[in-house]
Amino acid sequence: MSKISGAESQIMEALWANGQMTADEIVQAVGPQQSWGEATVKTLINRLLKKKALASERTGGRAIYRVLVSREDYVTGESQGLLDRLFGGQVAPLVAHYAQHRALSAEEVARLKKLIAEFESDDD
Repeated sequence: MSKISGAESQIMEALWANGQMTADEIVQAVGPQQSWGEATVKTLINRLLKKKALASERTGGRAIYRVLVSREDYVTGESQGLLDRLFGGQVAPLVAHYAQHRALSAEEVARLKKLIAEFESDDD
C-alpha cells in the first residue's frame, strides 16, 4: 500500500471509528472540522481507493466504503518509518529528542518507566 497522507488519514480515522460509511457520512464526519467540501472529501476517498487502503461496495445505489488496513498496521508502519528516517531505527534517540525538546510530565515519565520495566521482565 502507498503512503497515506495527513489529509487522507482523516478519512481513515473516520472509518476506523465508525466502520463502513457512505461518502455523505464521511463528508459529514470530517468535512466541517477540516473545512473541506464534498469534492475534497471525495477526492481523498478516490486516492485511498487507488492506494488500496479502502474498498467500496455498491448497496442500494450508494457506495459504502470500508478500510482494508487496520489502524494498528497503519500506526506501526508510520511509526517505524519515522524511526527509520529520523532516528536510524532506534527508539532511545526518539525518546531523548522528545525529552530534550518537550517537557515530559510526571505521568509520561512514570509510563515510560513502567514500559521499560515490562520489557525487562519479558527478557527474563
